[in-house]
Amino acid sequence: MKASAIAHPIQGLIKYHGLRDEILRLPYHDSISVATAPTASRTTIEFGKARKDSAKVDGKKLTGREMERVLAVVNQVRRRAGLKDKFRMVSENSFPSNVGLGASASGFAALAVSACEAAGLDLSPQEISVIARRGAGSATRSVTGAFSRWKTGASDEDSYSYQIESERFQMGIVVALIPAFKYTESAHKAVLGSPFFHSRLAYVHEALAEMESAIKKHDVEKVGLLAERDSLILHGITMTGVDEMILWRPETVRVILEVRKMRSQGLPAFFSIDTGATVYVNTELENVGKVEKRIRKLGIKTITCGVGGAAKVVEDHQF
Repeated sequence: MKASAIAHPIQGLIKYHGLRDEILRLPYHDSISVATAPTASRTTIEFGKARKDSAKVDGKKLTGREMERVLAVVNQVRRRAGLKDKFRMVSENSFPSNVGLGASASGFAALAVSACEAAGLDLSPQEISVIARRGAGSATRSVTGAFSRWKTGASDEDSYSYQIESERFQMGIVVALIPAFKYTESAHKAVLGSPFFHSRLAYVHEALAEMESAIKKHDVEKVGLLAERDSLILHGITMTGVDEMILWRPETVRVILEVRKMRSQGLPAFFSIDTGATVYVNTELENVGKVEKRIRKLGIKTITCGVGGAAKVVEDHQF
C-alpha cells in the first residue's frame, strides 16, 4: 500500500480564474494548459503504517489549510477504496515553489496518482483528474499532461481533464523566474468583483476554440499569441477585482517589453503569465538559446522547458 508518482507543473494557455464552487473547485469555464518538463513533483504515499495522517513537501510539514487540501484528495481516494488507514506522504519539487510555476498543480496531480495506486484503485487519468481537482483546479490538467483541456462540467464527476494533443508537439519554453509570494485561492475569490469578469466569460469560449485548433495544427506562433492575449486579460480582471491585486513585479514588465522587442527584431517569442510574477516565454525549439540569452541579460534567472507528458507511477520512492 505504498506508491510513488511524478507529475509536471503546467502553464495556463487559456487560463481559469474564479470558482463557482470552492469546495468541489468547479470553474466558470473550460481552460487549456501545457505541461512543462523536466520540472516535476515527485510524491510517495503509504497507507497502513502511520499512526496519524502526515504530509511533507520539500521537507516542510504541512498543517492548517495546506493539510486540509491534501486531505481533500486523500479522503476521496480512501472513500472510493473503502480504506480507513492513516497515511504518510512525502513530496519533493524539482523547481522553486510559490513563484507562479504551478507547484500545486503538479503536487496534487502526483498525490492523486500515487494515492490511487497505493490504494489499489484502477482508474483512468480522466477519473483521477476528478480527484486531483479537490486539491487544486489546475491539477486536473497536470494529471493528463501535455496539452490538456479541463472541462467545466455541471457537477463533481463531469468536471475533468482530457488530453487534446500529446508531447509529440514540442515547443520551447523559457521560464523567467521572478519570486513574489501570492495567494491564488484569495485571488480566485477577488476576481469575481471585477467589472470585466463577465466580459471574460463572453470572450473565453472563442479563445478556447482558437487555442485548441492552433495546438492541433502545431502552430507555435498562434499558441503564443493567444496565450499572451489571455494573460493580459487574466491580469486585467485580477487588477480590477475587489482586492485590486497587482501580482506583477518590475522584472515582469521588463521581460514583457524584452519579449516584444525580440519580436520587433524578428525573433518570434511570446509571453504568458499565470497568477504570479514569473513569465513563461514561448517560442520555437530552435530559438530557445537565443531567447534565454536575452532574458538572462536582464539579470533574471531562467529555466528552460519543453512539453511534458501525463502524470505517471514510478518506482523510486521518497522513503
